[in-house]
Amino acid sequence: MSRNSVTLVASAITLGTGLFWGAYWLPVRALAEMGLGGAWGTLAITLAAAAALSPFALAGRRRLAAADPLGLAAIALGGAAFALYSVGFLYGRVAIIILLWFLSPVWSTLIGRYVMGWPTPPLRLAAIVVGLAGLAVMLGAGGQAPLPRSLGEWMSLVGGILWSFSTTGIRTKSDIDPVSAAFVFAVGATVATLLLAPLLAPSPALAVADAAKAAGVALATGGLWWGASMAGLMWAAMRLDPARVAILLMTEVLAGALSAAFLADERLQNAEMLGGALVLCAGVLEIWPAGSSDPGALGA
Repeated sequence: MSRNSVTLVASAITLGTGLFWGAYWLPVRALAEMGLGGAWGTLAITLAAAAALSPFALAGRRRLAAADPLGLAAIALGGAAFALYSVGFLYGRVAIIILLWFLSPVWSTLIGRYVMGWPTPPLRLAAIVVGLAGLAVMLGAGGQAPLPRSLGEWMSLVGGILWSFSTTGIRTKSDIDPVSAAFVFAVGATVATLLLAPLLAPSPALAVADAAKAAGVALATGGLWWGASMAGLMWAAMRLDPARVAILLMTEVLAGALSAAFLADERLQNAEMLGGALVLCAGVLEIWPAGSSDPGALGA
């Protein structure tokens, strides 16, 4: 397969992953309603994902043992970032949580410039300005200080920054197969939620029937979202520029906002929509064709 074909396939997988994750908040909140509040629901999901992927990881244990430690750490960090994002849906509005996460192209560009030493085209500098302006407008709706106003918003913002570090590390250091990467990703998320869960909510005590139902939801969510879709995303992230990964995943914004509006009656204020539009405009500037010398350009 040619380089352009690989890039096209990886981009399509990333685009579809974004749409799929736009509905992820539904099983997370469903588990909370079943009694797995705080980070306990996400812990059940990530444990299920790690368990489902463990046979594949065991089969490839030699490759894992020989993998670059920094690459493994980057993947595990991505899992921790997604765990914060997952838990955030219980403490904030879906659309705002998703939009805060999708400031990650701004952080990716800053990391590329100041940590990796990659050149930054003028359009990407403009994207940083537009993205941060969108953040200020979105969070400042109603005349309040432009800061996250809930635990969920803080989790999403911090998670997006960690995800930007993770995708940069995955691109530059990861050398393992996608399924093993998804396993490491799930393990990283599990460790993060194990640390978070006791801090956010007491240990759940579910009836047998409720526990069986919750286990089914957790297994399906872990297998589909954290297993299959993340294996595909890991494969794609190893072949795409970190900023492009973040931009293509923006299909999640549309899917999440629409599903939350119709299913949870969560609608954005005008200022929040304007700020969100600026965040998305920053994403467009990120993928605007740049010179071939730019390591973040299309096809990189």
